[in-house]
Amino acid sequence: MLKINDLRKSYGKKEVLSGISLELLPGQIYGLVGENGSGKTTLFECIRHLQAYQGTVTMDTPAAIGYLPTALYFYPLMRGTEYIEFCLSARKLKINAAEIQSLNHLFELPLNDYAAEYSTGMKKKLAFMALLMQKNDILLLDEPFNGLDLSSCLILKQILLQLKAKNKTILLSSHILSSLTDICDTIVYLHHGKIQKTYSKDTFDIIEQEIMDGNIGEKLKAVVPLCV
Repeated sequence: MLKINDLRKSYGKKEVLSGISLELLPGQIYGLVGENGSGKTTLFECIRHLQAYQGTVTMDTPAAIGYLPTALYFYPLMRGTEYIEFCLSARKLKINAAEIQSLNHLFELPLNDYAAEYSTGMKKKLAFMALLMQKNDILLLDEPFNGLDLSSCLILKQILLQLKAKNKTILLSSHILSSLTDICDTIVYLHHGKIQKTYSKDTFDIIEQEIMDGNIGEKLKAVVPLCV
């Protein structure tokens, strides 16, 4: 179990995460939804200890954590295959060329080409391939569907469901609510750095309306009369 307790993050006097507390269990997929600037990416980076923060992030047993950031960087002149091998070597894992090729039957990437020259969707798939081959116990996926075509989105959803069945813990964010309601067990709504509400699967049908009523409704009331 990954436990986040009273996590706070500030930039100067501006607090961007305000007392975030979550418990993420194995065999569950958690969705994180919120407007741009709500603190989703900052939360991922704090969980991964890429930023300093107040509060605690703990695990009840040792676990390997894989992080897929929304903005990906690849070294120039590094081929797709070399990137995967680099990620495996960083974890001291054996490089299995047959496994790389097997996974690539799904993702259909030009692994002999330079990764920095890939499209956004191809870069996303390459980074996700590397995470899969690292055999991570916990996956933090920031906007994993961004830039993917329809077929790749469907493949990714099926892989995530298979990982859930293998007792992995998955936390992913998306600005497309339907991509979360399709596969998540729980969805957390983050607004202005705070958890506004946590939804279980049997209440997913009210998420959109509650977000509209609570935070967007007043904006629409002000703007729509100007457009008609």
